[in-house]
Amino acid sequence: MVSFDLLYSNLIFYFLFSAIASIQMIMQQSDMELLLLSFLLLMALSLSFWIRFFVHKLEKSSGINLPPGKMGFPFIGESLEFLRMGRKGTPERFIQDRMAKYSTQIFKTCLLGEPTAVVCGAAGNKLLFSNENKLVTSWWPRSVEKIFPSSLQTSTKEESMKTRKLLPAFLKPEALQKYVGIMDSIAKWHLDNHWDLNETVTVFPLAKQYTFMVACRLFLSIDDPKHIAKFANPFHILAAGVMSIPINFPGTPFNRAIKAADSVRKELRAIIKQRKIQVLAGKSSSSKHDILSHMLTTTDENGQFLNEMDIADKILGLLIGGHDTASAVITFIIKYLAELPQVYNEVLKEQMEVAAGKKSGEMLDWEDIQKMKYSWNVANEVMRLAPPLQGSFREAITDFTYAGFSIPKGWKLYWSTNATHKNPDYFPDPEKFDPSRFEGNGPIPYTYVPFGGGPRMCPGKEYARLEILVFIHNVVRRFSWYKLHPNEDVIVDPMPMPAKGLPIRLRHH
Repeated sequence: MVSFDLLYSNLIFYFLFSAIASIQMIMQQSDMELLLLSFLLLMALSLSFWIRFFVHKLEKSSGINLPPGKMGFPFIGESLEFLRMGRKGTPERFIQDRMAKYSTQIFKTCLLGEPTAVVCGAAGNKLLFSNENKLVTSWWPRSVEKIFPSSLQTSTKEESMKTRKLLPAFLKPEALQKYVGIMDSIAKWHLDNHWDLNETVTVFPLAKQYTFMVACRLFLSIDDPKHIAKFANPFHILAAGVMSIPINFPGTPFNRAIKAADSVRKELRAIIKQRKIQVLAGKSSSSKHDILSHMLTTTDENGQFLNEMDIADKILGLLIGGHDTASAVITFIIKYLAELPQVYNEVLKEQMEVAAGKKSGEMLDWEDIQKMKYSWNVANEVMRLAPPLQGSFREAITDFTYAGFSIPKGWKLYWSTNATHKNPDYFPDPEKFDPSRFEGNGPIPYTYVPFGGGPRMCPGKEYARLEILVFIHNVVRRFSWYKLHPNEDVIVDPMPMPAKGLPIRLRHH
């Protein structure tokens, strides 16, 4: 039975994207080409229907007690509804509606062409976070695998272990302390050059500029704005397309992402080569004790150094992770502070108290960050309501049972932040903005999961905290603001973002 499920999953996945690609091409072709592509699309639809029908009969006759739910349309499953809810800014509706209809613990669906069990609630999160490489392992869409080809040379488990061994020296709190002042200087420069001279700004693209500059400085010791700008544009294209539908035709987001990845990787390899020469010659300055230098001088368990392609891909992944999440959180903090003046005033009060303890021109330090308790509670509440990570997939590596239902080997499992973040059982009056939820012991374990959990919890959590708080410290002391579009929509694709980028009008203090 499991083998048929996997056959169905793989075949359907490719039929889905072939069909979508055909639709896109049909809109641009001549009558003859249109007829041919329409025929191919009809064949793909017909074949996928019969595959789905055949697998459904096998599933029904097998007697496996699968979770309740429905697999949706042939070959596309419920992917369109899943994406539609995100584009409407209500990704939680997909989860909540099915929890109400089928089960508050688990339901089945079909996402990205894969039969998927969606686990819900704190117990479901604990199941996945506590059984990494026992019952489940991480799973990424094919788009990620194609953009990061070097990761295919090793197993997911081995790749993750190798990468995480390289990070602790830089991403643990005690190591990040020395970076606070650098982040502070970058935030000041950014506001001086992109905010101070303007009456209106669009927050989301500027937040991305800030977080990208911080990542370039701390990961690669690049601080020249012109050098950063050289590969900022292709990087943004890559970040936008890394989770897109993997249709590799000219003009598609995925095709643009592959080309952008090649461009960024080429720039990174040039930086790596230059740094390698400096390291071998003993000319790398002490200020360049960054992640790149660490990767160049660290060996694996077999005494082997990472090759340049591996380093480029790992740096690329870190840049994406250190860029998208924090920029989304900063944007939504600005949004909520505009909507909630009483919260803004409390944040400003706290940050002015921090600034009062500094000498003129003195940079922020680690002790200052620890005083920003209310500001971080505000950031946590923002991440509860607008989590930058909507959820993540795992793959079952063995048959197992959960909540009385069978999960076959090879099935994908999905956990969602929205299954708990907006659940009134865990967060009373869940739509209310209330930073006090994070005072004292905070939320119940496994209910607040903006950074994931278990062995795969985001290793950059503390890095993101510093980056966010440093920016908020600087921006609230310079400005107040109001939204130019009070009812601006929010879309989630796959991260939340204001539909117009959050344009605001600034008021200088």
